[in-house]
Amino acid sequence: MDEATTMTRSTGAEEAPDTEMLFQPYRLGPFNLPHRIVMAPLTRSRARQPGNVPNSLAACYYAQRASAALIVSEATQVSMQGQGYAWTPGIHSREQVQSWHRVTQAVHQSGGLMFNQLWHVGRISHPALQPDNMLPVAPSAIVPEGQAFIENERGEGQLVPFVRPRALDIEEMPYIVAQYERAARNAQAAGFDGVEIHAANGYLLDQFLETGTNRRTDSYGGPVENRTRLLVEVAEALMRIWGPDRIGVRVSPMSKANDIHDEQPEATFGYVAERLNDFRFAYLHIVNPAIEQMQQGEEPDPRELKMIDTIRTKFQGTLIVGGGFQPGTAAQWIRDGKADLIAFGRNFLANPDLPERFRTGAPLNADDPSTYYGGGQKGYTDYPSLAQESGEQSRACVDQRWR
Repeated sequence: MDEATTMTRSTGAEEAPDTEMLFQPYRLGPFNLPHRIVMAPLTRSRARQPGNVPNSLAACYYAQRASAALIVSEATQVSMQGQGYAWTPGIHSREQVQSWHRVTQAVHQSGGLMFNQLWHVGRISHPALQPDNMLPVAPSAIVPEGQAFIENERGEGQLVPFVRPRALDIEEMPYIVAQYERAARNAQAAGFDGVEIHAANGYLLDQFLETGTNRRTDSYGGPVENRTRLLVEVAEALMRIWGPDRIGVRVSPMSKANDIHDEQPEATFGYVAERLNDFRFAYLHIVNPAIEQMQQGEEPDPRELKMIDTIRTKFQGTLIVGGGFQPGTAAQWIRDGKADLIAFGRNFLANPDLPERFRTGAPLNADDPSTYYGGGQKGYTDYPSLAQESGEQSRACVDQRWR
């Protein structure tokens, strides 16, 4: 950990009142962040079809939110095999790379910083989303509970039951790593400032990590060292492309998302944090284990706080925590040393100038869940900023520069 990071953690923590700690600068790898408010990855299912290409509004959407200290892009599939939801963007074709380049240009022109979240869903998919209607792949052939979101014959979104995935052969592991490697090179070509490895929320890398989805008996299953092997191999491959200080990793300890679970989560994720610490990555991004309680205004379970403390102890670099935060609790977690940066999701979705609203105590726009996924401008680029509400700025989305 460099001196600048150490200083930003300790300087002024005791005397910073209320939300002031959120607006302390921070050194993240090679980047000087003006504050501690990160935009979390948010799937919006608006990629242009055919081809799962970021649409023309995406550049405006992300540029509107460029005041975030860091934008982590919506989850972006590393291959056709990696897709698990209709209308989500990829980073594996030339057209996708070109369109993402327009997005990153727009963000940079607006003064922002943006990492691309690299995504392979594993078993959380359906043959309708796979090349040649093949089965989704997974560490083990275990059917997840729940439903997949596909596009039906009428071009409409539809929920259908998950199918039993195909367990990956050990000979296929280098091919999985190569998908991430190609995506990471494409993210460079698209102008991203770094990449985040998505190893959370019950998707492929998380499926390998957790005992409920990994029943393998080869060198990728059993002991935690084996279950972490694929994540480590992906990390090593991306290190050769980006270097450590432009790579982040996202994990979700104790999450139940997508029917995921682990028999000993503290041991598993304590080891993961310790192993990732060896890479000296830009950051580790944690989905808050206490998200549900904090969203309801309740006190976190001591076991959930213990998980955060375990990871904080094992991982010595920058820790981003996201999920369930209000400005006051976010500042308190930073002040207490539980996190260095805080990621906000739905608040950023509805408030493109979220840092300014937090800074001034301005009221927040309410988000509209009916427009989260799919559609066009409504619920995507039409949420007003404070400047637009006051008439200082047009409410039109000026995306023409980036078409």
